[in-house]
Amino acid sequence: MQYLSTRGQVSDLSFKEAVMMGLADDGGLLLPEHIPLIPPDELDSLTELSYPDLAFNILQRFIDDIPASRLRELIQRSYASFTVPEVTPVVKKGNLYILELFHGPTLAFKDVALQFLGNLFELILTERKERMNIVGATSGDTGSAAIYGVRGKENINIFIMHPEGRVSPIQEKQMTTVLDANVFNLAIRGSFDDGQRIVKEIFGDLAFKNEHALGAVNSINWARVLAQVVYYFYAWGQVRKNSNCHDVYFSVPTGNFGDIFAGYIAKEMGLPIRRLILATNANNILSRFVRDGDYSIGDVVQTWSPSMDIQISSNFERYLYYLHNGDTAAVSAAMTTFKESGRLSFTAAQKARIAEDFLSCSVSNDETLATIRDFYQATGYCLDPHTAIGVKAAQICAEAPIPVICLATAHPAKFGEAVHQAIGIDPQRPPCLVGIEEQPSRCETVDADTEVIKAFVKAHAR
Repeated sequence: MQYLSTRGQVSDLSFKEAVMMGLADDGGLLLPEHIPLIPPDELDSLTELSYPDLAFNILQRFIDDIPASRLRELIQRSYASFTVPEVTPVVKKGNLYILELFHGPTLAFKDVALQFLGNLFELILTERKERMNIVGATSGDTGSAAIYGVRGKENINIFIMHPEGRVSPIQEKQMTTVLDANVFNLAIRGSFDDGQRIVKEIFGDLAFKNEHALGAVNSINWARVLAQVVYYFYAWGQVRKNSNCHDVYFSVPTGNFGDIFAGYIAKEMGLPIRRLILATNANNILSRFVRDGDYSIGDVVQTWSPSMDIQISSNFERYLYYLHNGDTAAVSAAMTTFKESGRLSFTAAQKARIAEDFLSCSVSNDETLATIRDFYQATGYCLDPHTAIGVKAAQICAEAPIPVICLATAHPAKFGEAVHQAIGIDPQRPPCLVGIEEQPSRCETVDADTEVIKAFVKAHAR
């Protein structure tokens, strides 16, 4: 399998080369040259596999430069840190299925990909006898998951930016209480979109990128998306066995389009997804895109679901590639237009295709809290505010009797203030969060300025 850029100036990369490049050198995002199709008669056989075996089955279709035995070992090691053997279990609550993605070290869905990516980086760097400086930005969960994926690794430094005061207190503590010498936390005076812009500008400086051996952990890295494809197949398999239904909906709370794009890849591989339900909060650029073909930047609004307080979705360009039927010149022109005007428009045919892939709605702050309260009262199950947005969108958009699988993207204890506001009690904390507020922390507060961040990286790079 070879990899290419959405903008057409980079191609013929191996999987490991794509992982190490992160953001394509032409500013685009990397994708496989084709999406492998799983024949319908093979799908049911996948339902009998354990999560690690399923992960191997899916990933090896995209990875041909890592020996099978080494890939299996990498997968086993990546998911050994999860607290349940299913890795991403599915539970039925009311008339919905909840895909629990929060059983990893930092209690968020990002662990599924970043435990794998951290071990993958270590493997490749050891083979090459090289080192790496990871630079990333987070709206909340990517930061801690990435840090836990590489903390203490001798040949890797990690620099993570988060927007000062715009992540939950628990999210901040999960990042800043990791005191390993190779971990650097930077609170930027700005939004997540500022951090994301800085990452892309730094990676766009190819001389700086090469001099300091930069690596990417944000979902601009294809390996992040690929690892997340697996749990769509796993969840479908669990529902298939328990309901005997074939088609399903997935409802995905998303701000950066990475998690739902993994679902799109699964759908293109042959997984019988009727529609992907794209759930947003008040930062609804993606919902406007699906409903109205309106992809235009607005102001970032702070909400109870801070990990989705995003306007510019870094993975959106990957979907544009398929929407333009692989025309890299058209994608490149569209991204230039968006950078200059902050807006994109789409043809009637493109809007019709979007409607075949997605349904969408935007959920307000009040609706988020009401959904946490109502779902708890009806089922006894506690949702975090991001998952609540997915549940509400499922209730609005899905059509019975097709089963709906809602992605539970984080443990509710990470967002205790919102949960308490909704149901009047604090969610029970897992052991890893007990007393975290009292632990020592380390963080630098800096301006949201690319040159400032580059200077910091240069001063501390391996």
